[in-house]
Amino acid sequence: MPTLYAALDDRVLVVGNAVDDALVGHDLECVAAHPDAPDRAFAGTVDAGLRRTTDGGETWDAALAVDGRVTAVTVDPHDPDVVWAGTEPSAVYRSTDGGETWAERPGLTDLDSAERWSFPPRPHTHHVRWIEVDPRDPDRIYVAIEAGALVRTEDAGATWIDHPAGARRDNHTLATHPDAPGRVYAAAGDGYAESTDGGDAWTHPQGGLDHRYVWGLAVGDDPDDVVVSSANGPRAAHDPEGTAYVYRRTGDDEWAVEMDGLPGPEGAARPVLAYRDRFYALSNHGVYASEEGFAWEPLDLPWTSAYREQVPRGLAVVG
Repeated sequence: MPTLYAALDDRVLVVGNAVDDALVGHDLECVAAHPDAPDRAFAGTVDAGLRRTTDGGETWDAALAVDGRVTAVTVDPHDPDVVWAGTEPSAVYRSTDGGETWAERPGLTDLDSAERWSFPPRPHTHHVRWIEVDPRDPDRIYVAIEAGALVRTEDAGATWIDHPAGARRDNHTLATHPDAPGRVYAAAGDGYAESTDGGDAWTHPQGGLDHRYVWGLAVGDDPDDVVVSSANGPRAAHDPEGTAYVYRRTGDDEWAVEMDGLPGPEGAARPVLAYRDRFYALSNHGVYASEEGFAWEPLDLPWTSAYREQVPRGLAVVG
């Protein structure tokens, strides 16, 4: 079984042969790890910066100390020693030594669109919600600002390209695919979107997607096999007693609900999704996996009432 780092509201669950609670009592925002370095993972918090483990979750140390929240973290698929982190207020940092040292990438908030960035629950601020490294070019990075923009860099953050026409503005999760150069997938509060030219132009395949507040996103081995989680709006999505759905789209087909085996839609927060040989969904009811044929099955985990009352924050599958 692979190792999973599953972030809930106030802890990271390290799921392998057993389930261990880590960082209990911290407010979690995100988690990331690299398949080639499964014992090293990073967790962004509201109250303690970016935390890092190098021993598979047994201990966690301070990696990046910032005054605000660490709201996004990504390990470069090309190099496990290159790590990207995003914060609130919006800033992007990079480490090239596995999280030992960090440098802020300049100029992000100098973009013209920055004057319109605002996060509705805290309208005085905004943050980096997701960082996605292009699988063909490690210097090409896509950054989701919640809320207001999708921005890019082609030189590892030395300079930035502002929000393109047609891109979503309330982006939550981004994805790319190594077998589809230039293809970018976006799950956003204002719907789903795709680009096939590296983010210059965007389409909005919404057919069958009846719930347009889209949060989780994962892409299978086939770049046309896309799974998202969604709800009617933020209140339904981010509540353990909310109403959340999982949809799948293959090729040019319309979206279809894929809830076979998953809890809900009533009484479930929107799942966080991941793909590694199969699809995974982290729900407040547990962790579920789906093979071909797309029936979800729960992993055999001791899921407690404390987990049930929380909202999934992030999922990294390694090993």
